[in-house]
Amino acid sequence: MADKNTNMFYLIFSFTIFGLAHFNLVNTLSANYYDQTCHNAESTITSVVKKAMLNDPTVPAALLRMHFHDCFIRGCDGSVLLNSTGKNKAEKDGPPNISLHAFYVIDNAKKAVEALCPKTVSCADILALAARDAVTLSGGPTWDVPKGRKDGRVSKATETRQLPAPTFNISQLQQSFAQRGLSMDDLVALSGGHTLGFAHCSSFQNRIHNFSSKQSVDPTLESSFAASLKSVCPAKNTAKNAGANLDATPTTFDNRYYKLLLQGKSIFSSDQSLINSAKTKALVSKFASSQQEFQKAFVKSMIKMSSISGGQEVRLDCRVVN
Repeated sequence: MADKNTNMFYLIFSFTIFGLAHFNLVNTLSANYYDQTCHNAESTITSVVKKAMLNDPTVPAALLRMHFHDCFIRGCDGSVLLNSTGKNKAEKDGPPNISLHAFYVIDNAKKAVEALCPKTVSCADILALAARDAVTLSGGPTWDVPKGRKDGRVSKATETRQLPAPTFNISQLQQSFAQRGLSMDDLVALSGGHTLGFAHCSSFQNRIHNFSSKQSVDPTLESSFAASLKSVCPAKNTAKNAGANLDATPTTFDNRYYKLLLQGKSIFSSDQSLINSAKTKALVSKFASSQQEFQKAFVKSMIKMSSISGGQEVRLDCRVVN
């Protein structure tokens, strides 16, 4: 996620028992939801995303990460888009979300869609469609996004603490996904979102400095790769935007992430943990050897994840409740 798009997979997880009450995987969404009420919505959103990408190649990773972060706190309800107010600090200002950017793309898409079909298309749907476009326009697959989400009215920065650190191990990851009705297969497929983007040093310092009392560097890291990470992220790093690309082709949606993972060249501990379980390692190997299999699984898991329900209204402005 290029520089401001850090740790996309800070990304994917979280929740307390309180939050779980809000979540269901629902079948009420429909690929044809706007056919009668706003049939040009999708093409309008796509053109906005495409234009933004031409000006900033980090936009696709930003939008994909934003969608993940939205869905894993309170469901896919656009709550990540809400601005803080005098009385409430919103999700986007929580520590894991400070590096989210490209909110203007959603604003621009909303403005364009409102001009076509006022008070009809939710911000949550716009974000889900923009995330799909981000993948497709980066060379990845396309799919029919089920639509009909509603926008939420609650957004709390404190709840972003429940997003997992990139230091999660496989059991922590499995628990996080299971709480949202997502499987180990979904975990491995959605982790492939790390084919896009960039991570700041802070998200992987634990692997290259003071890893343990006996070893400075995580021994699962390939030695020359570890050395390159240490060179851009010294122990006392002061460069605000220093970091590393999540894979060797950070603006192309491909299966390179999985190939590098098997070579000991993953960025996060949470990535590395995917080869610490026989089941997940088998999936990593499958996706590394077949881009087609990865893309098929990614689409299936994205549709499943993006169907976690949330909100109550169609917001007129994505940054404020009605």
